Amino acid sequence: MEEKMILTRKSLSRRVMLRGLGAAIALPILDSMTPAFAAAASRLGSAAPRRMAFLYVPNGIIMNQYTPATAGADYQMTRLLEPVAAYREDLSILSGLTLNGGRALGDGPGDHARAASSFLTSAHPVKTSGADIKVGVSVDQIAAQAVGDQTKFPSLELTCEDGRMVGNCDSGYSCAYSNAISWRTPSTPNPAEINPRAVFERLFGDADLDPATRAKRALYNKSILDFVSEDTRRLQGNLGATDRRKLDEYLFSVREIEQRIEKAEKESANLPAPSMERPVGVPVDFAEHARLMCDLMVAAFQTDMTRIATFMIGRDAAPARIAKSASPTPTTR
Repeated sequence: MEEKMILTRKSLSRRVMLRGLGAAIALPILDSMTPAFAAAASRLGSAAPRRMAFLYVPNGIIMNQYTPATAGADYQMTRLLEPVAAYREDLSILSGLTLNGGRALGDGPGDHARAASSFLTSAHPVKTSGADIKVGVSVDQIAAQAVGDQTKFPSLELTCEDGRMVGNCDSGYSCAYSNAISWRTPSTPNPAEINPRAVFERLFGDADLDPATRAKRALYNKSILDFVSEDTRRLQGNLGATDRRKLDEYLFSVREIEQRIEKAEKESANLPAPSMERPVGVPVDFAEHARLMCDLMVAAFQTDMTRIATFMIGRDAAPARIAKSASPTPTTR
């Protein structure tokens, strides 16, 4: 019993990173990073980190195929909810909600701009296409103000469709309203990142590589994990079985994300050159792009890089890439 307690007291600093040849990679939360007797503390009521993510789907949802027909814990999964059926016991499906700030309120057309800008602010945007934009602080940023100082990044903003923040995008409403759901202040939107490679490097430190190391890595086409392999082996020798499993799963997911980004870059390289510079690492397939961004968001949560995230899957009234369904279900509006 005494030997077990001695091993339990062995701890690992939360600030430990895997390093090698100028590269560094963050670690997921391991049991060794918590104080001794953390399990007992948990039973006594110590709270685990709370995380919050908001995903925005443009132009709404087919509600009659989304909302369960009955209320209560025994509700039946609908067609649109089937992909998350495995998590049924952990889901709460809310209905009967509305945002009055998204209504016209005498401002005329501009539903798309109002839909996005009021989504997390619940505020009615000032109708302008100039610099005097104003809507409200979004709920993700209110949360970031409360817990953002506990992580490397107060919040993470992602998107699958790029968009400018100036000019008129919807019937006299500024493009900032249409292209942002996260607002740091009533007049300051948080631009979202569209490029998975940029998000990956921001999270895992590749952007900090010196030019010589970056060139060497590109030359040999190495994974960032190759640079920290020696540090990884050394760390694994000091971990218990549970932490080794967590670390193995995390490193596997990092490498798998890397491979998908590399695949996307190769596919993008074969496309005809557009008139403007094409972002590197954006998958050709929209669904894969969305999945990749979701996986990056999960990785950010796993490493406790941030606890707050927003993902604007698409922009309202944008020329979206729509994939044809094998057996489309006709709908009426």
